[in-house]
Amino acid sequence: MQRADSGRSSAGAAVTGTDPEFDEQAALAGLQRGDPEARRLLIEHYLPLARRLAGRYRHSGEASDDLEQVASLGLIKAIDRFEPGVGAFARYAVPTIVGELKRHFRDKGWGMHVPRYLQERVMDVNNAVEVLATELGRSPTPRDVAKRTGLGLEDVLEAMDAAGAYSPMSLDSPQPGSGEDDDNTLGQRIGAVDTNYDLAEWRPAVAPAVAALPDREREILRLRFVEDLTQSQIAQQVGVSQMHVSRLLRRSLDKVAAAAQHDGDTT
Repeated sequence: MQRADSGRSSAGAAVTGTDPEFDEQAALAGLQRGDPEARRLLIEHYLPLARRLAGRYRHSGEASDDLEQVASLGLIKAIDRFEPGVGAFARYAVPTIVGELKRHFRDKGWGMHVPRYLQERVMDVNNAVEVLATELGRSPTPRDVAKRTGLGLEDVLEAMDAAGAYSPMSLDSPQPGSGEDDDNTLGQRIGAVDTNYDLAEWRPAVAPAVAALPDREREILRLRFVEDLTQSQIAQQVGVSQMHVSRLLRRSLDKVAAAAQHDGDTT
C-alpha cells in the first residue's frame, strides 16, 4: 500500500507542477479525469512547441504575435480533442497546430483569392527557402527549392509568383520615403499618362485624309512616323533628295491637318 500511495503521490505532484520533471503520462491521465490543472500544465509544457511551429511562417508577412496566438489555439484544440488511443500526444498535436496555422492563412491571411493547394505550396516553398538559405549560405535557386521539396521547377516558380498575392500593396499606399504630408502614391509611381488617348479622337478624321494621299506620300509618312526614320534615311529608301522628302512631308501634313480641321468644323 505504501508503494502504491507513493506512486499516486508522485503522479499527483507531477500534475500539480511541484515535481521538476514533467510527467506527461500523469498529466494526460489527469486530463482524462477532467483535471483543469493537468490541462494547464500540458498547455504550458507544449507552448514552446507551438511557438516553434509558428516560427516556420515568420517570413509570411504576418505578425509573430498573431502566428503564435493561432498556434496556441491549435495546441489547445489538440489537448481538448486528444484521445489516449491515437498514440503519442506530440504526434497528434503537431499536425493539429500546423493545420490551424494553414487555416489561418487560407481564411484570413491572403489579400487575393489563391487556390488552397497553391497556398500550401507557397508555404512549403517559403519554408524550404529559409532552410536552404541557412544551409547553403546564399539565396537558394528555384532548382534548389525544387530538389528539396520534390516539386517540379514550374510548380516552384508558380508558388514564388503566387506569394505576392498574400499581401499585395495598395495603389493608394504612399511611396517609400514619402512624408506624411506627401501625396505620392504607389499608383502614381507605376502609372503613366497614355499620350495615345489624345490621339484617339483625331484618328477617325485623319485616317481618311491619309488614305487619300498619293502612295509615295503615304509611304513617306509611314517611314517617318511609324518606322521613325530620319529624312535622310527616307530619301535613300525612296530614291529622292532629302529636300524633296521635306517638301513632301510638309505638303502631306498640311493636307491631313486641313482635313482634320474641316472634320472638326463640321461636327
